[in-house]
Amino acid sequence: MPKYRIFALVNQKGGVGKTTTAINLGTALAAMGRRTLVIDLDPQGNASTGLGIDRAQRRQGSYEMLLGGLSLHEAAVPTAIPRLSIVPSSVDLAGAEIELVNAERREHRLTEALKAHDFDHVLIDCPPSLNLLTLNALVAADALLVPLQTEFYALEGLSYLVQTVDRVKKGLNPRLDLAGIILTMFDKRNSLSEAVAQDVRGHFGDRVFETVVPRNVRVSEAPSHGLPVLVYDHRCVGAQAYIQLGAEFLKRFDGVAARG
Repeated sequence: MPKYRIFALVNQKGGVGKTTTAINLGTALAAMGRRTLVIDLDPQGNASTGLGIDRAQRRQGSYEMLLGGLSLHEAAVPTAIPRLSIVPSSVDLAGAEIELVNAERREHRLTEALKAHDFDHVLIDCPPSLNLLTLNALVAADALLVPLQTEFYALEGLSYLVQTVDRVKKGLNPRLDLAGIILTMFDKRNSLSEAVAQDVRGHFGDRVFETVVPRNVRVSEAPSHGLPVLVYDHRCVGAQAYIQLGAEFLKRFDGVAARG
């Protein structure tokens, strides 16, 4: 596997565990010794909330980095997790979609901001739609991670996303690769979850992570406390799944053992 550094977490469907995965995978990678950056590119700002960055700390962030000339160094703030930083979503990000329409090199703003980054891994949490913010992430990224809820319409939405990736590769970012699909909200008591998982693995093979993230109430509770579930309750099955996911991620994309 290539050694990717910048990953866009994308799914045009909301509520599939995309932000939860960005937060907790980022935390796992940081705990394993990697200097990790999460970029909150979603106007809802859930990744910022989930990593304990309150509204008062979001006067500048991803909007100012894309449209205000703010450097990555100025935009990134440390979290309570050692080695984990975030570019928070500021209140103005909701207007960025309109402002980017007429901006020069509008699809490349994030690429330019990330040129000088020195993180081991960058995880971009995209909005749940294929808009200009998401397009900036697809152009900046080396690879795509797709959190996919194990439900009936999962493959239908994924096929549309694959078509979008193909168009971006042809026109804007030839290096972009669909590197991994992460099955989320898996319910082992539900035969549909298992059927969907088998179907996705049948279509995408080893691009699907072996680690499956189960449906777990502690994972849902953690963001209200401004904490990743790995900090909120590291013993719960959801936290353990994200620890396993982090280890599998490093095995796939880093190629060396975790640093302490």
